[in-house]
Amino acid sequence: MQRALELAEQARGYAEPNPLVGAVLVRDGRAVGEGHTRPYGGPHAEVEALRQAGPRAEGAEMFVTLEPCAHHGKTPPCAPALVEAGLRRVVMAVLDPTPKTGGRGLRLLTEAGLETAVGLCREEAVRQNAAFFKGAALGRPLVIAKWAMSLDGRIATRTGASRWISGEPARHAVHRVRGRVDCVIVGGRTAGLDDPLLTCRDAERRRTAARLVMCGRAVPAVESRLVRTLKEAPVLLAYPDGRVPEGLGALVRRGCEALPVEAMDGAPGRVAPPALLDELGRRQMSNVLLEGGAEVLGAFFETGQVDRVMVFVAPKVLGGAGAPSAVGGRGAEAPGDAPRVREPEVSALGEDALIQGWVSDPLAWAP
Repeated sequence: MQRALELAEQARGYAEPNPLVGAVLVRDGRAVGEGHTRPYGGPHAEVEALRQAGPRAEGAEMFVTLEPCAHHGKTPPCAPALVEAGLRRVVMAVLDPTPKTGGRGLRLLTEAGLETAVGLCREEAVRQNAAFFKGAALGRPLVIAKWAMSLDGRIATRTGASRWISGEPARHAVHRVRGRVDCVIVGGRTAGLDDPLLTCRDAERRRTAARLVMCGRAVPAVESRLVRTLKEAPVLLAYPDGRVPEGLGALVRRGCEALPVEAMDGAPGRVAPPALLDELGRRQMSNVLLEGGAEVLGAFFETGQVDRVMVFVAPKVLGGAGAPSAVGGRGAEAPGDAPRVREPEVSALGEDALIQGWVSDPLAWAP
C-alpha cells in the first residue's frame, strides 16, 4: 500500500478533479502490475495496473488507495474490471465518499466472491486526497495559505518592500505548488502594491492556475502584469455583490472575468471567503493557493476557511512598528483561541525554514 501511495502522488496536478489513486497488483509475493490515475478523462489506476499485469492478474491481489469506482463516467467502472480479470483479493485504503460509488464498489467485489479489506494506511490516503474528500463533503476546494516572513513575523519592511524576504529555493517551491493548483488568490491591495504575475514559472507545471483578485475598492490596473498576461492564465475579479468597484468594466473589456460574490457579515465592502469557495467549488476547482496579503489571510482565518499552511521563515529581523505582519483581521483574543497547526513539519530550503501543517482535519471529511 505504501507503494500505491507513492504512485498516487505522481498524479498530483494532473488528475484533478478526479482523486489521486495508486494501485499495485501482487501475485506470489511479487508486484506484477502498477498504475496511477492518468490526466483527467484518462484511465484509472486499477485499469493501468491490469494492463501492465495482463494474464498475470488472474488470482492476484490488488492494493489500491481508494475504493474502485462502480459507475460510468469518462471511463468505464473499475470494480467490474477487477472481477472480470479474476482477482482473488482487493485491499482498499479508504472508501470513496461520493454518492456515485460510496460503498458500491466494495459491495460489487464482495458479491462477486472476491476477498476484500478496507482501512490499510487509511490516514495517509485521506490526507493525500484531502482536496477530493473536502470537495465531496463540502463542495469547496482545499485552501492552502502561503506566506513568507522574517523571523519577527513581518511580510514587508516599514516602507512596504517585500522583494525578496525568502530566498530562491523557497520561491521555486512556491512556483511548483502554483503549477499543481487550480487557483491562486490575492487581495486587491496586494495586486496593486506588488503588481504580481502569480503564474507558475516552473518547468514541471502540471496545471494552469486561474489568478483571482479579491477586490473591495481596489482593482488591478489596466496595464498591470496580471492583465498583460491574460493569454497565459485567466484572471478572475471577485467583488462584493451589489458593490461594483470603480474600474471593473475596463478590466472586463480587456478579458478579465467579473465574479460577484456575497459580502462578509458586517463588512459589506469585503468578499465572504465561504461564499467565494462555494463558487469555486461549483467550477470544479479542487485546490487553491492563498497568497495574501494580510487582510485576505485574516478574512480566511477568521471565517475558518484555511485548511493547510505553507510558511517560509527567512533568517532576517525586519523590525519596525509599522512593518506589516502576515495575518490581519481581528485576530485571536487569547492564545488558546488561535487556529492551531496540527503536527507541523519543518524543513530547510536554502537559508529559509519551511513550516507546513494542517489547520483542518481531513479525516473529518472521510467516510
